[in-house]
Amino acid sequence: MNDLTGERIGFVVTGSFCTFSAAFAQAKLLRKAGAELTPIFSEHAAAIDTRFGTAAERVAELEEICGKPAIRSIAQAEPLGPRNLLDLLVVAPCTANTAAKLANGITDTTATMAVKSMLRRQKPIVLAIATNDALRASAKNIGLLLNTKHYYFVPLRQDAPAEKPASMVADFTKLPETVALARDGKQIQPIFG
Repeated sequence: MNDLTGERIGFVVTGSFCTFSAAFAQAKLLRKAGAELTPIFSEHAAAIDTRFGTAAERVAELEEICGKPAIRSIAQAEPLGPRNLLDLLVVAPCTANTAAKLANGITDTTATMAVKSMLRRQKPIVLAIATNDALRASAKNIGLLLNTKHYYFVPLRQDAPAEKPASMVADFTKLPETVALARDGKQIQPIFG
């Protein structure tokens, strides 16, 4: 793993609750590599209990990994860019809903405000997409983001092509490498596997 000592990374969590464990495992690796992580939760990720755990448990888990309280409101996320509080932002998992908002410039959640705030300073945004419709309705938004400066993608793969032919999920094990390259302005390759 690349040395990330001193890198200030925002770790944004949106829906796709089934991928939280994979994302949080990578947050631990980022910390182990020396990164300073700031947890950030979308409103839904911070409030909805699922079969994968309660919202309170999941927020507490990431706060423990990061060693600091989570940002959970638009007002808390807005100063990240203007005050130069972070070097890079990871959105893991990034749902199709969040990707659509980012592709269309909609800022109405903590997650989208965190991204917008960082883009003000032209900071790298790493997206770990997880959606059941990546190869249908969400494809155009993913395509727009692939062609937008400062966005970097964790490699994607079809997770269950026979049962869910349009579904794609990031290979979360590639998140640390994607982060290391994104801080240098490079996109990990291949993007699709």
